[in-house]
Amino acid sequence: MEKKKKNVSVIGMTCVSCANRVENALKKIKGVEFASVNLATESAFLISEKEVPLEDVKKVVEEAGYGISTEAPEDLEKRRYRSSRKNLIFSYFITIPLSILMIFNMLGCTIPYFVWMELVFGGIVLFYAGKNTIKSAWIALIHFHTNMDTLIFIGSLTCWITALLHSFTFPIISFGTIGTMIITIHLTGRFIESHLRDKAAKEIKALIKIQAKEATVIFSDGLDTIPIEAVKVGFLVLVKPGERLPIDGQIEEGISSVDESMITGESIPVSKVKGDHVTGGSLNLTGALKVRVDKVGEDSFLSQMIDLIKQAQGTKIPIQALADKITLWFVPAIMFLAIVSALTWYLRFNEFQGFLSYARNYFPWILNTDSALSFSVFAFVSTIVIACPCALGLAIPMALVSGTGLAAKKGLIIRNAEAIQTSKDIRVIMTDKTGTITLGQPSVVDHTLSQEEMKIVAGIESNSNHPLAKAISSFQKSTIKVENIEEISGEGIRAFVKGDEFFIGKPKQLEPYIKQLKEGKIVVEVIKNGKNIGSIIIEDPIRPDSKQAVLKMKNSGINPIMLSGDNRETAQAIAYRVGIEKVFAEVKPKDKLNIIRDYQRKGMKVLMVGDGMNDAASLKGADIGVAIGEGADLAVDNADMVIVKGGLSRIVDSIEISQKTFRIIKQNLFWAFFYNSLMIPMAMAGFLHPAIAEGAMAISSITVILNALRIK
Repeated sequence: MEKKKKNVSVIGMTCVSCANRVENALKKIKGVEFASVNLATESAFLISEKEVPLEDVKKVVEEAGYGISTEAPEDLEKRRYRSSRKNLIFSYFITIPLSILMIFNMLGCTIPYFVWMELVFGGIVLFYAGKNTIKSAWIALIHFHTNMDTLIFIGSLTCWITALLHSFTFPIISFGTIGTMIITIHLTGRFIESHLRDKAAKEIKALIKIQAKEATVIFSDGLDTIPIEAVKVGFLVLVKPGERLPIDGQIEEGISSVDESMITGESIPVSKVKGDHVTGGSLNLTGALKVRVDKVGEDSFLSQMIDLIKQAQGTKIPIQALADKITLWFVPAIMFLAIVSALTWYLRFNEFQGFLSYARNYFPWILNTDSALSFSVFAFVSTIVIACPCALGLAIPMALVSGTGLAAKKGLIIRNAEAIQTSKDIRVIMTDKTGTITLGQPSVVDHTLSQEEMKIVAGIESNSNHPLAKAISSFQKSTIKVENIEEISGEGIRAFVKGDEFFIGKPKQLEPYIKQLKEGKIVVEVIKNGKNIGSIIIEDPIRPDSKQAVLKMKNSGINPIMLSGDNRETAQAIAYRVGIEKVFAEVKPKDKLNIIRDYQRKGMKVLMVGDGMNDAASLKGADIGVAIGEGADLAVDNADMVIVKGGLSRIVDSIEISQKTFRIIKQNLFWAFFYNSLMIPMAMAGFLHPAIAEGAMAISSITVILNALRIK
């Protein structure tokens, strides 16, 4: 039974701890076999035995403290942007004047009622502008877990409480303005971070934007423009020059050039005539087209492509398990360290006075006070604020968003994010011949049959979906009645016509066809009642990029190998022309998997490239399976990657993108760990001002995102 897949938008998450909580809640839904939540894209991806109602998903997510949005992504984004901008401007409106007054107050100028200003205006910033932070922290606390906002809220609330205590003459320095600054810097970092996230995901956003909202349908009584949701299979749609194709379909009338670059990554427009297939989202350039709709809604090529990219961005790679385990215990550990730091300074403050006086020569922002309580609060707040694990939580998801987005731009869909980590170890690429090294558009170039015999053969082959069978059936139209059809995998097809038995397939003897085979042509032999009555010569042109792609593989230390069901002479002729030295010919689909297993037993990671149909087993068995398909082959469930358009050069692209993405992930994790390892001890030692700590935390998150953008 086919598994059901679902993508939903999750709102309210602020850090990796939130994402983990939602993910664990989703896994408990009955029937859900797999759940993955991505903080960077704020999305959840589910695989289940049967369709899970959205209401069930919404219920468990809300019980976890978060929400599900059914708004269009662009509408949700605009609303969230307006809200965050309003809060940010409001907080700056209060924080900047308050900070200026604080500086004058620190320099010795007496500001009347300054502490009350800190208390009132600081409270407005904390509880109004920072209300979403408080809400997130509160949700976490009532569900007995912590997140990044927990640290921000506790740090800023502690500062505000010092202003409250000081205003009632309690012997403690007021850090009220510092709390206001923490919230404002936090909101600034979130605002910039959100903008950079949107930039990282611009490829998938661009795909969503090119989805048409309306289509011009040709009815019997004239033209009418209707919403795209109302368009049905079989409708005839008019697409004028300069318009985007709203649907997938076949051209019934018209000639035009079509720009498919947004979908396939190919920058050169493609000429389209009657009978050609066109894809929704493509741009019609030169002539009016009448297109018969054959796919709508979720079945359309563009919808499938967007869905597959979302799935890839929502899944996780093995190295993320390490980051998740660390962040699970990170916030409680920081709370413990902050308390230890505060108690140590409070109990041993006098012993470290000389040390602090010396340290101020290098860190002038260290608090200068005789109050042990004030300094312990200072160290407590700094430690909490500096340690927010936002950078750690974003290190991997942001790199995945950038990497999969770049791949999509090149016409390559990475369906399984684990392939990104595996690809760095690939040493062998095994590739099918037809449709992979060659264009997969074979055509008949010669035959030795009579016209009547050719019609019979074409009639038989019209019952098969094999590329060679399609070449023969399109060469000669036939309406011959065929009986008892039997297709033998890797061999040919057998059938009866008017009592005569025909077998069309591989030649029994290759000697008569050596010349054609050495030229890389394919020979199909026709047997009638056990007697050879002739042959058909077919040629499948080599893809223009195959030779260059093979050369790049070799230069990268990767061994290209051809696996082909064709006879040895044809396979070797094609392999020689593109530069492949190792060839396994005359292999059946099941044999391909055995060959892959042999190389894997030798400790080699194998990438298999096939057409996604008869190569299903080998695609699944390889460490990475790549299906080459245009439109119809997009949703090949056995492939880790799908090439929307192109050939072996896309394989080279996929490996380069995957290797670069994984390299960026490792860099992000290193800097996130390095930052925390360096800054947390400094904060505990009292060397960091809380405002500087919050700024450094925001910069660390932004740095991780900017580094992820380098993938592009």
